[in-house]
Amino acid sequence: MITPAGETGCPERKTLAERMLSLVAEVRAGEGAGVLLLSLNVFLLLAAYYFIRPVRNALILTQGGAEVRSYSAAGQAILLLAVVPIYGALASRVNRIRLISWVTIFFVMNLLLFYAFGMAGVREGVVFYLWVGIFNVLIIAQFWAFANDLYAESHGKRLFPILMLAANLGAIAGGKIEASTIAYAGPYGMMLATAGVLLACISISHVIHRRAVADPVRFVPRAAEEPLAKTGAWELIARDRYLMLIAGLMVLLNVVNSSGEYLLARFVEQAARAASSDAAAQQVMIGQFYGNFDSIFSTVGMLLQVFAVSRIFRYMGVRGALFILPCIALVGYSFILFLPLLAVIRWAKIAENGTDYSIQNTTRQALFLPTSREAKYKAKTAIDTFFQRGGDVLSAGIIGAGAQMALDVKWFAAINTVLTLVWLVAAYKIGREYDRRTSIKAEPVAVGSTAA
Repeated sequence: MITPAGETGCPERKTLAERMLSLVAEVRAGEGAGVLLLSLNVFLLLAAYYFIRPVRNALILTQGGAEVRSYSAAGQAILLLAVVPIYGALASRVNRIRLISWVTIFFVMNLLLFYAFGMAGVREGVVFYLWVGIFNVLIIAQFWAFANDLYAESHGKRLFPILMLAANLGAIAGGKIEASTIAYAGPYGMMLATAGVLLACISISHVIHRRAVADPVRFVPRAAEEPLAKTGAWELIARDRYLMLIAGLMVLLNVVNSSGEYLLARFVEQAARAASSDAAAQQVMIGQFYGNFDSIFSTVGMLLQVFAVSRIFRYMGVRGALFILPCIALVGYSFILFLPLLAVIRWAKIAENGTDYSIQNTTRQALFLPTSREAKYKAKTAIDTFFQRGGDVLSAGIIGAGAQMALDVKWFAAINTVLTLVWLVAAYKIGREYDRRTSIKAEPVAVGSTAA
């Protein structure tokens, strides 16, 4: 017998795919097809993003510079002040599959416009950098809101490590493809490739949606055809201490990460300018560096995802997993403080980003399992977009002030070291609240409840 929550009461034979997936995490009979479809979806989304992630760096560093790259984060946050309520209003008027489809089609149309203007010779590095920052956080947040909506808390903790592994594989594949093809396709050819992949993701999302509606046993039954309630994202966050803590964590995480990215970009820009005075050659060199850099840290993330994440969740829990990344960042920036070299910064960022894209990201997605549907789509989107970019804005402020005072790399590393200590305190408070909420066993009702 299979209970409504999807737990098996009698043994069922697993398929070969389910037995293979069980090497990564606990997959039960009948869950394999849904997990594989979601994995394919997030694989393609991350591959598409990594097609254009190095492109955005190549364009803005050759058309603006490392400082302009950091300051552009402020523009992203300002734009998100408008994007978040628009997204929430749309989610309150259409069902989840229309929401996913329309938002993705909007981004596809944007890419076609960037291609057309870029081929016409328009300098669009700053605008494209702003757009990629919004595209990345919104499209990925939307996917994880969808996954959170499909699974109960106990299921998500078991299956999310597989989805995050697929995300890491997509990042590796995307980075490798970009690094090997940008010299031939150019930055604008990669934009067209990204648009094509996004169209495929829409079709996959439709298949997943139909399976979930037809199978309330293995997916949490939802009013999937109904729009969300009218409550806005800001109101949801303001009235829920747990969501506010997660928002604060995102700000801290991104202040540290963006400041570290600035340090790396500063050294990479200097190396490219020293190697060649030709802007086109600099674009290729920077694109290749970031393509290989992305692939390496994504490989680190993949290895952690395969061998560590599910075991960390099993033995340390979500609460324990929250402490891993800030500890790694603390060690990394301490090294940079004493050895401010490109090689040191490169490997410190590889360790930080690899952990972020595996353990930290999986943990962050799991934090939203014991929240309401409105929180999953609206508050999560606001946190993963505005508050994430808000951290980038604070980082840009720190960088701007540091540039005015002519601070060297050691000062930025020292600031990040102090911020990671604050980050550890925030992780403690969130972990304690997560344990409190998940200790109340009321599935599947608890997944949809709104916490006070």
